[in-house]
Amino acid sequence: MRVVVAPDSFKGSLAAADAARALAAGWSARRPGDDVRLLPLADGGEGTLDAFAAARPDAEWHTTTVPGPDGRPVDAGWLLLPEVPGADPGPGPAGRRTAVLELARASGLPLLRRPDPRHAHTYGLGAVAAAALDAGATALVIGLGGSAGTDAGTGALRALGLRLRDGRGRDLPLGGVALAELTHLDRSGLRPAPPGGVRLLVDVTAPLTGPAGAAVVFGPQKGADPEDVAALDAALHHVATLAGGDPDRPGAGAAGGTGYGLAALWGAEIVPGAAAVAELAGLAGALAGADLVLTGEGRFDETSLRGKVVGALLDRAAAAGVPVGVVAGQLGTTPPGPVTAAVSLVELAGSVAAAMADPGRWLRAAGGRLAARVRPVGPNRWPPGG
Repeated sequence: MRVVVAPDSFKGSLAAADAARALAAGWSARRPGDDVRLLPLADGGEGTLDAFAAARPDAEWHTTTVPGPDGRPVDAGWLLLPEVPGADPGPGPAGRRTAVLELARASGLPLLRRPDPRHAHTYGLGAVAAAALDAGATALVIGLGGSAGTDAGTGALRALGLRLRDGRGRDLPLGGVALAELTHLDRSGLRPAPPGGVRLLVDVTAPLTGPAGAAVVFGPQKGADPEDVAALDAALHHVATLAGGDPDRPGAGAAGGTGYGLAALWGAEIVPGAAAVAELAGLAGALAGADLVLTGEGRFDETSLRGKVVGALLDRAAAAGVPVGVVAGQLGTTPPGPVTAAVSLVELAGSVAAAMADPGRWLRAAGGRLAARVRPVGPNRWPPGG
């Protein structure tokens, strides 16, 4: 039988690729004759590059040294895909070449020695994008998640040639709070977006500003106190009055407003991350020949069905008529069809602490449990076992 193992990361404990290997090992120990394919997934945040690298063995790894969110140099990895499946060929004999970037690798919160919500910036992301374009990328896919700052992506755009000036004609300092002094956006030196476009992968629907916006909702996670939040929200609102675009668009507030800035000033497209990663990783092709899919995440609940990796996979599996086995650290609700079996790591391990202490062990156990509970009765039919 053909089994596709396509989990999300188990955040805080195990990356998606490691989770996929553990689940597959547990399954294969019980059913060694099955054809098991690993296809770890992501939603545009942590683990996006690893998901692409696992799904696309033809991907080329690159590393570019750029200024991190506090200006100290960081080595940011990114991928160059020779061709996107199903995409129209781009210019040149090699066809369309898509670079996949993660904002968090260049401008992420863990790169800071200490939180700096007022001054942290996304300049490094723009520097990585420039390096990818210099390397021949004709399209960009950028995972937005885990940002350290709240600068509406202006740092990234400045690395690409945008200039921001105050009322005296001086270039603004980097960082979100300085945007309150912005009086002039100079786009004359801004590098054009690639011909194949720029897609921004998001897992949130937050607008740029207001009670549900980037500063108010996510600022405190980056160390912002109430005064910082108010200053950053006002600065973002001020930028929107000058830059135009749609600050209320769902996802505009992603990554400290980077979704808004790259869309308004560089023509980028904001898309749901889980669905886009699944598409570009080749999930549809994997499902076409599968008898079962195993997926999972740290906690499965009602929010899992609202654009997250597992929910997006369930939609595609249902459309393809492929049953699904779900593994979660915790099961907060009963998974809907096409789920034929579900396993909780906490129930297997006996406690949250035990499950978190050795997630690989319990994922292997879960893979074995599913292999024992699920029995084939025909093509694409896997009812629960006794």
